[in-house]
Amino acid sequence: MHSNCTKNLLGLEDIILKKLIQADNYVTFFIETAPTTQTCPHCGLETRRIHDYRNQRIKDLPMQMKHTYLVLRKRRYVCSCGKRFYENYDFIGTYQQRTSRLSLKIIDLLRKVRNLKSVAEDVNVSVSTVARILDTVNYSAPSIPDCIGIDEFKGNAETGKYQCILTNPKKQQLLDILPDRNQAHLSTYFRATSRAERDRVKFFICDMWKPYVELAKAYFPNAKIIIDKYHFTRYVTWAIENVRKRLQKTMPAKLRKYYKRSRKLILTRYAKLSEENKKACDLMLLYNDDLRLAHRLKEWFYNICQSEKYSYQRTAFWEWVKDAESSGIAEFENCAKTLRNWSEGILNAFKYGYTNGPTEGYNNKIKVIKRISYGIRNFDRFRTRILHCSI
Repeated sequence: MHSNCTKNLLGLEDIILKKLIQADNYVTFFIETAPTTQTCPHCGLETRRIHDYRNQRIKDLPMQMKHTYLVLRKRRYVCSCGKRFYENYDFIGTYQQRTSRLSLKIIDLLRKVRNLKSVAEDVNVSVSTVARILDTVNYSAPSIPDCIGIDEFKGNAETGKYQCILTNPKKQQLLDILPDRNQAHLSTYFRATSRAERDRVKFFICDMWKPYVELAKAYFPNAKIIIDKYHFTRYVTWAIENVRKRLQKTMPAKLRKYYKRSRKLILTRYAKLSEENKKACDLMLLYNDDLRLAHRLKEWFYNICQSEKYSYQRTAFWEWVKDAESSGIAEFENCAKTLRNWSEGILNAFKYGYTNGPTEGYNNKIKVIKRISYGIRNFDRFRTRILHCSI
């Protein structure tokens, strides 16, 4: 009967259940094993001589929403050579005070976006224990795919203010987390990869930060450099926003407040507005020629981005740049200058259609991990936590 109870309640083989104590918030099982022949770790001889016993209290998986403890009557053997040793158990590691399956459960719970304290409370261990178990998880550097996305995020780890994230946007996979965005470190990281592997990279997707482009040209000679669509379209958004802000300074107070509160009517795609909002937007644009022209340039650029014909996008892009440069609006002249400087990567974005959208999605997840953890200064632990939650 004891054997059946053990198998049903604990799922542990070769364990004899001697006693069970239940309380309001915990349950304790008193268990032991049958004596067996043991091999001496010192001389290798076999022995069945028992020297003494001791009881060890072990934490196990919670049962019926209660903390669970196993009180194991451990047997210590003695060999003819004089060596005394404890027998080994499959369900608990050496010098551990928790079962192996409890450690595996903690590792599994850490895959969810939760802080260490909540995991520790669920399984009845300390936060430091959860942290030590997390530190046993290891993710090695992955092989580089043919499509790479790179971006930085504000991690505030011990290695610096910003860390780098590497993804495979084609398959929406997280590849690795790097300790900083310093060009020297990135060069060291990619230099460790074989030349043949780097030569297979076809696409390198990044934002408009020059060190990334220089890095791509140095280590991925066969890759097409693609500027993420979000990062160049926002220059157009910033341009029309700056036009609005400039004009607001010349407006009466009441009208200035209205334009500020209704700025979404100007920023939203005109086709997506309701009929009522279209009329309100038209009235706002009547106020000034610059604002009206800025709105036309904004709509035109968004239409170029959403087109599925690269031949049209390539021609229309250069027409848009020339019109913006000759518009007489300083904000759009600066915007056009920036887009002209980054035209190769922007046109590649139109042609191949890849973006850093998956990378930005992982960045949002990292922000959640960082927030619920109140920051993680230890970079290795930070990296492990991000990869463990995402892979």
